[in-house]
Amino acid sequence: MGLGKRLPEFITGSSANKFTVTAAAAFIALSLVLIATVCSPISYFPLKFALSGSTPPEQTCESREQRSSYLKHRTPELPPYLLSKLQAYERRHRRCGPLSESFNTTSPLGTHNDSAGGDCKFVVYTPSQGLGNRILGLTSTFLFALLTDRVLLVDFSADMGELFCEPFPNSTWLLPGNFPFKSDLYGGWFRDVYSYGKLLEKKSPSSSSPWNSTLLQIFLDDKYSEYDKLFFKDENQGFLEKIPWLVLISDGYFIPCLFQMQTFRSELEKLFPNNKSTVFHQLGNYLLAPSNQAWSLITKFYDAHLAKAEQRIGIQIRVFDPQATPTPVVMKQILSCTETRRILPRSRQSNETSKAVLVASLSSEFYEGIKNRYGGRSGGGEIGVYQASHEETQQSYKSSHNMKAWADMYLLSMSDVLVTSGMSTFGYVAAGIGGVRPWIVTFPDPKDHPDVPGWAAVCERAVNVEPCFHFPPWFAYPDEQGTASGGAGLVNRCEDVPWGLKLVDGLNKTEL
Repeated sequence: MGLGKRLPEFITGSSANKFTVTAAAAFIALSLVLIATVCSPISYFPLKFALSGSTPPEQTCESREQRSSYLKHRTPELPPYLLSKLQAYERRHRRCGPLSESFNTTSPLGTHNDSAGGDCKFVVYTPSQGLGNRILGLTSTFLFALLTDRVLLVDFSADMGELFCEPFPNSTWLLPGNFPFKSDLYGGWFRDVYSYGKLLEKKSPSSSSPWNSTLLQIFLDDKYSEYDKLFFKDENQGFLEKIPWLVLISDGYFIPCLFQMQTFRSELEKLFPNNKSTVFHQLGNYLLAPSNQAWSLITKFYDAHLAKAEQRIGIQIRVFDPQATPTPVVMKQILSCTETRRILPRSRQSNETSKAVLVASLSSEFYEGIKNRYGGRSGGGEIGVYQASHEETQQSYKSSHNMKAWADMYLLSMSDVLVTSGMSTFGYVAAGIGGVRPWIVTFPDPKDHPDVPGWAAVCERAVNVEPCFHFPPWFAYPDEQGTASGGAGLVNRCEDVPWGLKLVDGLNKTEL
């Protein structure tokens, strides 16, 4: 189909329009080339998708144009090398991705020599667990794609298809519906046949038969095996580099382990030369812009309830074990944290500025409790308490649930002060996107009863906005001093998950 036949009606159908179809088509094509060549990947121009033979994704992204006025903590300027790397990635994605001519000749079922579309290699991200886990796994996979010169494709089901704008101009990141095995990527048989961990368990990866496949699965879910974890060993990356198609399943932020690998360390030093503590903040804001539908939910709520307050406070509450930590206990500890840290006043009369408190929780009980304590005029300023949604139970495979969850995360990221729950990937995403160093409320071991004297949650300021990788491989754990042996001082134990790892270099103790 020619470009002229796909032009909007205002060009092709109006008698008042004096441009010919040919001239208009040439003008638009030239404009696209100039924009793609000159503009940086974080300029966020509403590019048109005009490649023939495919349905273009959403053409404009309102959140990219407007979000800088909502986020309170300015995103640091991207390092020049990272900027150039993202520009090169966008060109590669446009050349190799699903809307390109070369993609039509690409097949994961061929041989090493004929399936990769020349020098095009791919990593397909397959989500797992809740939305917070998925976002962390997706961002980690994107960095892996940058490091290995692969094209990132996403296997979003219907429950995630409407959450984000297309991140890469003149292309799409969505895995085509006719991709072989698309309906089986989560299946046990697919893992048994194509898993790299299974390959290592059975035989050496240098074996030529039957492991000359162009497709392998990398399984990095929290239930991954000891053999799956060997993905993070340097000696195994050479073999994987030769595989054109990788299908990667992850539910966590595995970037700290990439920093520990000698294979990637020099490149990561160039990408993030001065501050490793904002890796997710920079990559997440580049990659994840709310769709127009999500942005409408976010901005309508913000403008109606949060915009006029002098200070916006986000409180994210996640209860993993209601029997061990019932609602009254959690409420008491949350209030203790916010009051002792002077986030909220101890009494209504002591408040001096207007505050808007956003409570994000599956339950409405915490919202009601905080509203009853603080709601209304108090002292010199009013405290408004609000909740955008309360689903009561996690429903990660419902599109409406994920849309509300994404809106909640983004609203929390717009806070001036943020309180999150320990171990919650939901809270990690909110803090990371917004660049807000949170206060983390971590509860003691559930075996310790809350009635025992001295039992109390820990309310500690995070050292930075980086998420925690909950399940690193055994060989990546920190030593007795808390520093992981392979990370050259760049990783450490997490505040809320002692067995987890997070990046700690750079702005450890200061605000962004």
